[in-house]
Amino acid sequence: MTALRVVLDIFLVLTSLFLILTILMHKGRGGGMSDMFGGGLSSSFASSGLAERNLNRITIGVAIAWTVTIMLIGIMTRYAS
Repeated sequence: MTALRVVLDIFLVLTSLFLILTILMHKGRGGGMSDMFGGGLSSSFASSGLAERNLNRITIGVAIAWTVTIMLIGIMTRYAS
C-alpha cells in the first residue's frame, strides 16, 4: 500500500505543477498573474481561438486528474489504519 501512496504523491506533485502552468498560460483578461509573468508570451499563444479552447480542455483534464488523486489519497489515509 505504501508504493501506491508514493506513486499518488508523485502524481499529485506533477499534476499540481502542470495545473499551475496551464492556468498561467491562459489569456489575460484585464491584468493579473498572466500579464505579470510573461504577458507577451501568452499573447502569442492566445492569438488563435483553437489554441485557447485546447488549453481550456487540457486545464480541465488536469484539474480532474488532480481532484481524483486528492480523493484517492484521502480514501487511502482514512482506511489505512
